[in-house]
Amino acid sequence: MDITKVVIPSAGLGTQFMPFAKAIPQEMLPLIRKPAIQHVIEESIASGINLVCVITSKRKQAIANHFDREDDLQALLEEHDARNALSTVHKLTKAATFSYVRQTEPLGTGHAVMLAKHHIGKEYFGVSFPDDICKSKIPVLEQLMRVTRQERASIIAVQEVPRSCLSSYGVIGIKKQITPNLFQISRIAEKPHPNDAPSNLAVVGRYILSHRVFDALDRMTQYATQELQLTDAINDMIHHNERVFAYKMQGVRYDIGTPLGWIKAIIGTALQNPAYATVIKKFIQEIDSTDSFLYNPSKTIEHGP
Repeated sequence: MDITKVVIPSAGLGTQFMPFAKAIPQEMLPLIRKPAIQHVIEESIASGINLVCVITSKRKQAIANHFDREDDLQALLEEHDARNALSTVHKLTKAATFSYVRQTEPLGTGHAVMLAKHHIGKEYFGVSFPDDICKSKIPVLEQLMRVTRQERASIIAVQEVPRSCLSSYGVIGIKKQITPNLFQISRIAEKPHPNDAPSNLAVVGRYILSHRVFDALDRMTQYATQELQLTDAINDMIHHNERVFAYKMQGVRYDIGTPLGWIKAIIGTALQNPAYATVIKKFIQEIDSTDSFLYNPSKTIEHGP
């Protein structure tokens, strides 16, 4: 089974990051030197995917600009002995074909995915949300693809979260546990009260879905009065006897959908980067001491690569 396509919904308003997101897409928030969406696309390509469909809006031309080649900029960088500054972007554009579809109104995650219908055809495909940055030895999308090939069914990434946090997530109900990390889903409860949550396994923004999700989305559009959500479409698939599984992802996941989550992601990715880890660890260790930058202004001058 070949899975070669991924849909990346990126048309949201970014209200959590206003006023920053008024002019700059939230998906372009930097993690070290790369914007968030580049991390997500690198994960997709590392999973063997080479067709990337980004769902954008008229306010988010910067996303397409980022992945375009700019020969004038490259020439200028070479003059300043920085010829490799854009190398990671150039590798992506050589490894994958990009397409962009505009969502004219913020009508929900299901509507965003539905816009990619004609790019997908009758195949299984990935869906990755840029709010979730996943770091693992085996890319999370590849982890899901392995299960899809095994079960011939749609699969959702999940993660255990504290009960107190469940009201911020979609939470799966478990029909059957297959292995310690693999579950057949009975339903997804969207942002339940912790006391009503069917489990402590929350949906992470990574999916491998059957093309039959488009049938579910088509059915839902007939009676939908509000935003069309991907979670509702998956519940509809289950209701129509489609098997859907959840896999407990292996790795670290950062939720950058809020400013606090983004700050944690910056610290976490810096601690995993050998170029920055030593300085950041020292910075954190000294934060409560009289030798920290709070008391010693010269500490703010220390530079890394």
